[in-house]
Amino acid sequence: MSISIAVLTVHCLIPNCTSLKQKRSVIRPLLARLHHEFNISAAEVDHHDNHGSTIISCACISNDPNHSRRVLQNVFTFILDNFKNIEMVEESIEFI
Repeated sequence: MSISIAVLTVHCLIPNCTSLKQKRSVIRPLLARLHHEFNISAAEVDHHDNHGSTIISCACISNDPNHSRRVLQNVFTFILDNFKNIEMVEESIEFI
């Protein structure tokens, strides 16, 4: 049996965010929607104390690496299309 674990890491900026509370009000709904829409694991993994920036990682486990890549590419597109208040700085997909 072959297992593919893919991780999407996205560095995001949250312009006009002036507090950690305001940042949480942006990040929490994003993570919840990603989990609900794509059935993936998603979490803020870095820049916890920086109110204008965050790094989010999403993981997808599948028996097909192409499926994992497609899902994570769709996640990236979903964020771009639905969360206009977040600017994407950098993104990468890694296989573990």
